[in-house]
Amino acid sequence: MNGGPTFVGLQRWLQRLRVMTAKELLQLSRDTPLMVFFVFAFSFNVVMGGGRSGFELKNAVMHVLDHDKSNASRELIGRFKPPYYILHGVEGRPEEAMRMLDRGDVMVTMDIPSGFEKSLLRGEPAAVHMQVDTTNSSLGLLAASYAQQIIGEYGSEAALAGLGMDRQALEHLPLIREEQRAWFNPNQNNAWFFSISELMMMTTLLTILLSSAAMAREKERGTIEQLLVSPLTPMQIMLPKVLAMTLVVLIGSMVSVFGVLGPVFHLPIKGSLPLFFALTALYGFTSSGLGLFIATVTRNLSQAGLLGIFLFVPIILFSGIHTPHEGMPRWLHIIVLFNPLAHYIDATYSILLRGAGLDLIWDSVLAMALLGGTLFGFGVRRFRRQFE
Repeated sequence: MNGGPTFVGLQRWLQRLRVMTAKELLQLSRDTPLMVFFVFAFSFNVVMGGGRSGFELKNAVMHVLDHDKSNASRELIGRFKPPYYILHGVEGRPEEAMRMLDRGDVMVTMDIPSGFEKSLLRGEPAAVHMQVDTTNSSLGLLAASYAQQIIGEYGSEAALAGLGMDRQALEHLPLIREEQRAWFNPNQNNAWFFSISELMMMTTLLTILLSSAAMAREKERGTIEQLLVSPLTPMQIMLPKVLAMTLVVLIGSMVSVFGVLGPVFHLPIKGSLPLFFALTALYGFTSSGLGLFIATVTRNLSQAGLLGIFLFVPIILFSGIHTPHEGMPRWLHIIVLFNPLAHYIDATYSILLRGAGLDLIWDSVLAMALLGGTLFGFGVRRFRRQFE
């Protein structure tokens, strides 16, 4: 006898949830500018993010002042080849090279002094002077590092030649040899990393902004009072917004995975796609909970948008996308634990590139579930207290 009313109440509750979720999806579909941005974020933006330059040096313009004009100097110059370096010229004076460096026409200048080959033949040290434009510190450091490796290898070969030895003779000498093996991304294709990172950043941005904007719009238009006088509870008002935005972002993630990551960047998905999409839905719920919490502490759509962007920046910076957690100060590691994107990143890379299962990422899943439930609970509580 007690099961009948309970079942009817549950059925009515689920029906209201379904109707309110459909209402949120319909309202979102009528917002043309937002839908255009949504399509752009999960398609063209992921393409551009995955196609940006990575952590490799490419096409660094180099000018050489060859004062020796010998076989040794020409051989050294010939080792600076594309795609890492582009040779600008081998003539001129030091003053002209400095002007090119100041104007930004070249990134690297190398000065080979006269007597370079004679010093090598006599077994004496030979110096090569280089100047690197480090306006862009990352590219400048790469240019200097690559050049150091090239010159160091050439110097080693010249020293061996002076001793009457070659590289094959080194096989019989006691040497420490470093052997590296690249796992999960053996070709070190930066597009795989950047495209997944861009997808996760867009997922974060849209779940926070869409959920906060949905609630803030209700406040601006005065429809929140109409919802409150209806038979709906605060949970039935806020949960459909979270479900709708999570569903939209989940669809966007599917578009990115099947329309961009696979066809454009040929990403080898080694793990379970259902597990990845379930994880994305959980992360969407977590981020949407944060968006609803933002909406409860703001009064209008503009404030919600500004506060959402304000929180989005530290979420990205402390997530590990741009800076590894190991490179951060220790006191920041505590903040990282409360960043849902940090847990989502670890789990996503583990699934897509490493083929990990739930047994390896359960701690990240648990952390996201706890953070999402806490944020959503705070949002519902504040919403209820505002309109009591």
